[in-house]
Amino acid sequence: MKITICGSSAFRKEMVQIKNKLLSLGHEPIIHKDYEGMEIKEGAEAKVKYGYIKWYHNAIENSDAILVLNYDKKGIKNYIGGNTLMEMGFAHVNDKKVFLMNPIPEDVSYVDEIKAMTDIVVNGDLNKIS
Repeated sequence: MKITICGSSAFRKEMVQIKNKLLSLGHEPIIHKDYEGMEIKEGAEAKVKYGYIKWYHNAIENSDAILVLNYDKKGIKNYIGGNTLMEMGFAHVNDKKVFLMNPIPEDVSYVDEIKAMTDIVVNGDLNKIS
């Protein structure tokens, strides 16, 4: 399965690790090239200059699914931020499966939207992706 890995850029090291695990399970994982070896650029200016939002939209359209890496960040358990929520929306409206690594965060105002778009919570078990 072709899977775009999504999540906060703070989780970029984990993205590379998960990419390698998915490869070993026979999947075709996709992460942005800036997450491998380069320091990621952040903020609105970087998102425009480097086209991150459009890149993710295109990657998701050309995938079978996304895997959201939702680890703890900013005091929020299983964090899903604005960009990742949009990426989930891209996947959802394009009929792609949406997998979450960890349970849905309950302490965010957009919890209902996350619940509506999530197909499977894998709870750290990548073997549940199929």
